[in-house]
Amino acid sequence: MTRAVKKTLLVSLVLPLLAHSAFAGTPGQRDWWYTFQRGQIMFSRGDYGNALIAFEDARRDRLAVYDRMESALIDVLSLGEFRRLGDSLDWVERHIRERHFTYAAAALDELYFRVPRERFGNSVAAALEAFGTLRYFPEAEMWIGKTFLAGGAPELALRQFRLALSRRHLFENPALATDLMYKIADVHRLRQEYREMERVLLSIADDGTLWAGAGQGWQAGTFARDAMTRTLQTNGAERLVALYRYGNVLALRAHRELGFFYAASGRHARAQEHLMFAFLIQNTVIIDEIIRRRFDFEFASLGGLADEIGRDPFLAAYADEIGFFRTAFYLANSLFGNGRAPQARELWAFLAARDDAGEWRTRAASQLRSPQVGPTLVMP
Repeated sequence: MTRAVKKTLLVSLVLPLLAHSAFAGTPGQRDWWYTFQRGQIMFSRGDYGNALIAFEDARRDRLAVYDRMESALIDVLSLGEFRRLGDSLDWVERHIRERHFTYAAAALDELYFRVPRERFGNSVAAALEAFGTLRYFPEAEMWIGKTFLAGGAPELALRQFRLALSRRHLFENPALATDLMYKIADVHRLRQEYREMERVLLSIADDGTLWAGAGQGWQAGTFARDAMTRTLQTNGAERLVALYRYGNVLALRAHRELGFFYAASGRHARAQEHLMFAFLIQNTVIIDEIIRRRFDFEFASLGGLADEIGRDPFLAAYADEIGFFRTAFYLANSLFGNGRAPQARELWAFLAARDDAGEWRTRAASQLRSPQVGPTLVMP
């Protein structure tokens, strides 16, 4: 074996060992994710102390993984051959792959998986800056907050929730950002900080195109919302459901709780607009589910829809979970407070005729006998 062949063989063996040693002792991605999942299992069992430790370990392990990846990328970019390429991401990436800088290439692949490449404008500096944010683990921050909240420390929970929200762009599931905002609203409600609760819930509702309206091009959302409002106030809730569909389930709870909040403070106009959306969303979800099972179903009346719900345990459980009859009752109250008595009576009559409406049947019957404008809700 010649000297040159021996040297080539030695390099081919040593380089992978050096690359491996650069990451020795550093948790892999699966390690921090499994640690995070163990924390969730512990949390579900009520083992909050060990859950908190697991979430903090997962956060620390992810930080270590991405710090090492970032260091490998920076080390390569610091070489003279790369500095001469300037700030062109295209040229730098091509050179990294042609020269087989494995860990630098892996770092770029991880970055592109998390952040669309086009956001960097072919800039190495922008890509490197974005990579620096990947070390954060907002899911762990959120679950640390949940653990604090379960342990009776709402102030610490709120701090964690806000930290996680500031890094929402890193969520594996973007819908978690909405769930997180609801958690923040819950803490404000618990602390009786109703103005802050209102602000957070409004920000969730504003993500809905029909609700937000303004800024949506030619304001189709505002036009549709005004048309829906006219239908409700002129023809009643049954006609509203017959004509319109809106399935923004992420905003359902925000509209419902804002409606209850405004009803509790006697602001009937604001209660009506949010409860209208809540009522329409919940009916849309139920109707869509019925059509998914029976394609020829057509909505004819609220009573007929309630009969369909009562015959299906799944739909009945969903209706109970979202407060189907409760929403209808307070929508009727807000209509009455807004001077729309006939439309309010239509909804109260619907509820009063339902044996399955529980307390809302009794309350609706009372309103039919002697309607009251005043608030019938007390904030927690």
